Amino acid sequence: MRISENNRLARKHFDWPLLVASYMLALYGVLAITIANYDPTLGSDRSLQELIMDANNGRLQLMWVVVSMVAVAFMQTLSYETIGRLWPIIYVVDVLLLALVLTTSKINGVKGWFQFMERTFQPSELAKIALIITLSKALTKHTDRAIPNFRYFMYICMHFGIPAVLILLQPDIGTLMVFCVIFVALLFFSGFELRWLFLMGGLAVAAMTPVVFYLASTNNFRWLRIVAFLNPESDPTGSSFQIVNSKVTIGSGGPFGRGAWAEGTLTHLNFVPENHTDFIFSVVGETLGFAGSMVLLALYLFVILRMLLLAFHTHDPFGQLIIIGVMSMLLFHVFENIGMCIGIMPITGIPLPFISYGGTNLVVNMAGIGLVLNVTANKSNKALHAQAAQQPQAQTKLR
Repeated sequence: MRISENNRLARKHFDWPLLVASYMLALYGVLAITIANYDPTLGSDRSLQELIMDANNGRLQLMWVVVSMVAVAFMQTLSYETIGRLWPIIYVVDVLLLALVLTTSKINGVKGWFQFMERTFQPSELAKIALIITLSKALTKHTDRAIPNFRYFMYICMHFGIPAVLILLQPDIGTLMVFCVIFVALLFFSGFELRWLFLMGGLAVAAMTPVVFYLASTNNFRWLRIVAFLNPESDPTGSSFQIVNSKVTIGSGGPFGRGAWAEGTLTHLNFVPENHTDFIFSVVGETLGFAGSMVLLALYLFVILRMLLLAFHTHDPFGQLIIIGVMSMLLFHVFENIGMCIGIMPITGIPLPFISYGGTNLVVNMAGIGLVLNVTANKSNKALHAQAAQQPQAQTKLR
């Protein structure tokens, strides 16, 4: 395929459409969280601003949207190539934070948060961006983008394995799943040979088999979540409670929803636990209906396809893999979260990007967008010029 230097996306630029769509999602999230926390006894005859300010989580989420602008700006202070050269520092800090968090107390059965007074910080969220940067740099160590030997293969696996094991020890299975998706996506798009992918897949299956048998034998709550996913009617008042109630709530919304501020909705009756975090999509489905859900999905589709298009027009391997890494992270988050809300994926603690309540997740997602914008604004076109120079030579040989 011939690559045109005249294509605007192939040249350095700040991609405003991606940034605007991302903040549209973030503001959509503020609205959804406000709806989830709406108190019908206070009445709906107030401005949207007053409704947001009266909803504690909605007000806090709006504050995090503003903070995320700082994160996006911060990601523009250094070029992505400079950030890539700092990968050893990023990697060491990442591993240290993941190790230190294991010394904290468990929250919901997971040692995954540092707590500062009434606020929490989840280092595993930051670790996703660190993994994208360090692994993308490692995979472009060789210009031919192929794995020359087993030693290099182990070098690649080390970048993933150490932080992944620390996350498993928390244990945060949802984040570990995101790590695996980022890892496989970067390997595939970097030109990794399929034999290595099959080898890793076989090793992963072999390692997980005894874990599954252990969970089944101990009747662990994670095993019960798998059973609930396979057979939601098995325990509708226990392990299947959230799945069953989420599907009922979404289905009750109909084509146009029951209304954001309507009284007596399942959302405002807290029919689905954690409906402002992990199950925020049930709020959208019931109150804004199929139409509101499609608007949300259309925004996600635009952001994902925009990043895929930007990656296609980025001819620096390191920059291209960064975009692919951020795209795969967001894509899996969306698929898994919405999937568990409608019963086609098992329940995990994975939030819906930009929409679920949570400052760390929102700021990290926006930092990921900022990193993509950094690539588009500073990308190197050496590969593009090299390919353009080769095209006349190839045409001469054909003649």
